[in-house]
Amino acid sequence: MTGGFSPRPRYGTLALTALLVSACNAFGQTTPTTVSPETVEPNAVVEYVVDGDTIDAVIDGREERVRLIGIDTPETKRPNTPIECFGPEATTFVTDLLPVGTPIRIERDTVGRDDFGRLLGYVYRASDAVFVNYEILRQGFAQPLTIRPNVTHEELFVDAARAAEADDVGLWSACAT
Repeated sequence: MTGGFSPRPRYGTLALTALLVSACNAFGQTTPTTVSPETVEPNAVVEYVVDGDTIDAVIDGREERVRLIGIDTPETKRPNTPIECFGPEATTFVTDLLPVGTPIRIERDTVGRDDFGRLLGYVYRASDAVFVNYEILRQGFAQPLTIRPNVTHEELFVDAARAAEADDVGLWSACAT
């Protein structure tokens, strides 16, 4: 694998935001949203999908737990807590989006790790540049979760969740609250 982690996403934030916001307008589409027609340079490989917002990835031969920035999927693994509505579906969606062995690019924001030591990242599928964090929101499998100062795509994520809710897809149609 080549490259390492950039402290900020390597695509111009305004250009990426414009691309993805325009993709919101085609919300009923079944094709995942991409950040460019080309592939992105991978810096990791998916090892395991933990749940809808957490994956294990191999980076330079070392396994890292990666928490996707800006999203929160219903819980399925929290100890002493019942499985939440649409949690298993979110995990299945991410497992289908990122099968084991999928090359990915992980981009970081301001804070690189959470309080649990997990790497925080924006994840892009390398083969077709699908912005995974955004796609999970766009398809209604998550709600936006902003933890400052990691706010690079905050508005984009909120807009994606609002569109999913307005279209009554995913957890927005399946869960009462």
